[in-house]
Amino acid sequence: MIERPHFITDEIYHIFNRGVEKRTIFMNQGDYFRFIHDLFEFNDKAPAFDVRHHVSKESELPHKRRKPRDLLVEILCFCAMPNHYHLLLRQKIEGGITEFMRKFGTGYTNYFNKKYERVGHLLQGKFKAVHVAKESHLLYLPHYIHLNPLDLIMPEWRDQKVKDPNEAIRFLASYRWSSYMDYIGLPNFPSVTQRNFLHEMYGSPTSRDYLEMMKNWIEDIKFEFLQGVTLE
Repeated sequence: MIERPHFITDEIYHIFNRGVEKRTIFMNQGDYFRFIHDLFEFNDKAPAFDVRHHVSKESELPHKRRKPRDLLVEILCFCAMPNHYHLLLRQKIEGGITEFMRKFGTGYTNYFNKKYERVGHLLQGKFKAVHVAKESHLLYLPHYIHLNPLDLIMPEWRDQKVKDPNEAIRFLASYRWSSYMDYIGLPNFPSVTQRNFLHEMYGSPTSRDYLEMMKNWIEDIKFEFLQGVTLE
């Protein structure tokens, strides 16, 4: 069992959680949109503005209806899958990750339970977290997080076997429930993530460069660079 680290301000952490008993936690498109909304809405020192709000596009996020947010964390990248999610977070203030995850976990669970008329825990205990300190981890962990949707069409990628990298890239570019589209210059929900740090890590701010890096990594996936930080 991975012991949760002490969260240090300005440091980066890979966060992971799944549904209790590996159950589905995103039943339909509306649930994924709610996940996106909650990532944005709960990343603020202030109380949530409107937890009933639903979004279907960037312009419907609630940032246009209130003062600028005072962020708890920087969300560097994210991916939501049917029964789990990944977040790469940098803590902005003391206790920021703990507070953000408390608000996010409670808010999404309350939404889900009310919608589907259920009670009890939705997520599998406390979220898992690992400190991401090595440069190789910071370089390749976003690729790993953004590759997760391939489980839906070509799960063999985890065995380092992707027969058609171009098909993989096309699929990822159409998967809305991660930050990948925003990284390759296809605006999806850009206000949710703070991407400058990782662009600087890669040595270039251009979306074309990130796309090429992803293509290269799909063709030659090296999980040894990620030992200890994938969490699953």
